[in-house]
Amino acid sequence: MIKGYQTEILKIYDKLREDEARNLKFRKEEISKKYPEIIELDNKIQRLSLKMAVSILKSKDSEKTIDDYKENITDLRIKKCEMLVERGYDPEYLNLRYQCNKCKDTGFIGNIKCTCYKQRLIKLYYKNSELENTTSYNNFDNFDLNLFSSHKLGDEKYSPKKNMENNLEYILKDYLPSFSEISTNLLFFGNPGSGKTYLSYCIAKAVLDMGFLVIYKTSDELIKNLREIRFNNDSGLESLLLECDLLIIDDLGAEHLNEFSVTELFNIINKRILANKKMLISTNLTLPGITKQYSERIASRLIGEFKLCKFYSEDIRIKKNLEKNR
Repeated sequence: MIKGYQTEILKIYDKLREDEARNLKFRKEEISKKYPEIIELDNKIQRLSLKMAVSILKSKDSEKTIDDYKENITDLRIKKCEMLVERGYDPEYLNLRYQCNKCKDTGFIGNIKCTCYKQRLIKLYYKNSELENTTSYNNFDNFDLNLFSSHKLGDEKYSPKKNMENNLEYILKDYLPSFSEISTNLLFFGNPGSGKTYLSYCIAKAVLDMGFLVIYKTSDELIKNLREIRFNNDSGLESLLLECDLLIIDDLGAEHLNEFSVTELFNIINKRILANKKMLISTNLTLPGITKQYSERIASRLIGEFKLCKFYSEDIRIKKNLEKNR
């Protein structure tokens, strides 16, 4: 886990417990003013519970005495619940209310992370990925293969639809099910509007929902981030880019290229490859175009270290917009 996330989640749990302790105090004050006899009963239960705990720890009383304590406490709890219900309150009104009863809002059951911990982690991951709104509609559930033509284009071996089916089959059957074990990097290349960005969003949502951190950046945004890291010493941003489970770089080739951007782009790609940290890079460039536009070191890693996934189609964005405006 990237440094800082556990601390942030534990702060969330601390606040949950603090808020509920304060709310319980308010509820008890309300009942105390309206029905003091119920609070007196509640206090008696707490005193008996404390006496029983002391007796158990010191082992000074017989098993029968302990059983008597338990029986009396149970009777008083039933009476308290009946009194609350008779006055229109929930029977648990004077008890702590947990959002997660399994871990009692601590995040852990013993030393094992609760399922709610993972859910909160995913929410934080979505927040930092800045993908929550986009992936709510750009996802596998809404993927429409019928947007792709069944007719071959030029010299391509498959039709655009069949080619996309092949890409989807690999992603859904091999890449995503094995995500935690593999270190495969993906290079999506092909003409604009052929589904590269959409499929990237689909993958991002699937990976986030599995509990992994995804960071999505256009190539231009990434260069700006790398500049902030270099000149403003932004270590938190650097940690996100280097340590996230999947770094998606969209529209490679659209960024302004200079000595700084080429050097820093190579550095982040190379560092993540060496650390076996997965990347998904999409570009409108052809493979020869990549070798022409980038240094030999970058081109060698992109073409030699990434699984190459070719995309081709009529511009789906234009097609969808035309259909929408008919």
